[in-house]
Amino acid sequence: MPNAIAYLMLLIWPAVCLVLFRTLKVERALIWSILGGYLVLPPLAEFNLPLVPGLDKVSIPNLSVLAILIFGTRYKLRLWPESRIVRLLVVGLVLCAIPTVLTNREPILFQVLREAEPIMFIVDALPGQSIRDIGSVLIAQMLTIVPFLLARQFLGSDEGLREILLALTVGAIVYSIPSLVEIQVSPQMNIWVYGFFQHSFEQTMRAGGYRPIMFLPHGLWLALFVCTAVLAAAALARAQPVQHRWKAVLWTLYLLGFLVLCKSAASIAYGFALLPVVFFAPRRWQIMLATAFALLAVTYPMLRNLGAIPTDAIITQVEQINPARAQSLEYRFDNETQLLARAAEKPAFGWSGWGRSLIRDPEDGRIISIPDGRWIIVFGTFGWLGYLAEFGLLALPLVLTARGAWGRSDAEISPYIGAVSLILGVTLVDMLLNATLTPVTWLIAGAVLGYAERLNPRVQKAPRHALRHAPVMGTPPARPVRHALR
Repeated sequence: MPNAIAYLMLLIWPAVCLVLFRTLKVERALIWSILGGYLVLPPLAEFNLPLVPGLDKVSIPNLSVLAILIFGTRYKLRLWPESRIVRLLVVGLVLCAIPTVLTNREPILFQVLREAEPIMFIVDALPGQSIRDIGSVLIAQMLTIVPFLLARQFLGSDEGLREILLALTVGAIVYSIPSLVEIQVSPQMNIWVYGFFQHSFEQTMRAGGYRPIMFLPHGLWLALFVCTAVLAAAALARAQPVQHRWKAVLWTLYLLGFLVLCKSAASIAYGFALLPVVFFAPRRWQIMLATAFALLAVTYPMLRNLGAIPTDAIITQVEQINPARAQSLEYRFDNETQLLARAAEKPAFGWSGWGRSLIRDPEDGRIISIPDGRWIIVFGTFGWLGYLAEFGLLALPLVLTARGAWGRSDAEISPYIGAVSLILGVTLVDMLLNATLTPVTWLIAGAVLGYAERLNPRVQKAPRHALRHAPVMGTPPARPVRHALR
């Protein structure tokens, strides 16, 4: 049960965001409002108000930055993407709530037949969706993509991309200090600060020790964040002048050691495999590799749904290397098979919320199958419409960036876009295994889309609308800045 500090932090975060926008340039304020909320605010705690989605560590920062930019600055927000396909996906992601709710108005009953008498007793039920639930789901979907739309406008420049990499690096370095305490004494920070533990304690024990979790949903989330910080630090090191590069390299090695201590095999593998790519590969190669990751993430669920993935052969190969990992992988595949069968009953629009897409005991409603990958959660909840809209919005910016970078020299491409693209691509791959979609992921995807629009010749020919830093609440004007082109 979250304590008073947890709810107080949620309450004061809009004020924290306002201070950030008053004191920092808009790119940095936007990033730290979202990233800071993700790293610092309590998981699971939320304010439940009627007819609106729960206000938590995701929705409160998103709503706060949107309100500040609309009502507290003189910026003219341009949230509508240039690409027609992206616009269609945005509309699909938001409006998929309507058919999903309308096709799930019936309750799901769990019944048991008494042996002594031929009477069926209802022992539990999942409620059906009502018309009033449409508004709540619509608001939740709109708030979800706020970082994506804002980052497209404000973070698509070289400056914005560098600020993302710098924030990931600094955030991970600061986070490493309390995380090292958790590695030593066991994950306790969320208990000490917010009064509760957010997950299964057994899952924090690995390799004779502990893996940190801090204020995130799971240790896997923290490990992936550190992995992205390793790639970010490497990109910043590569962009430094030679005489200053050694300091950034040392920070990269420090974060790499921290990543190993997080004890997550997948994230460690991502980090070690991609670190040389960030350091040495041409920027175009980095973008193309990230695009390949995105295409893999989008097509895998489709192939899995068609039964075209040789799961048995994969398990056999993994078993020869690590039997424990093979057992874990087999468990994931078995869960996916059951959940796919469940989702196939409502493939177009899914089962909606309340855990209706999960496999449950038919008599007592107990959950007997756990979804791991983000793709299977979205597919079961919103069907093909929601899945294609969400994964399309995350993957398409990489495809558009690859198209824009094709035929250009490295000198014509931002020194930061390759690493940012790889961070997005590897996150998409990890979402096949875990539900690691966060507001930071949406922020990065929006920044990549903003950069892709800058590479588009049609957009480059459009008239430039000069924007100045629009101060919050009457603070003195700052220097002119370059933002996304109209």
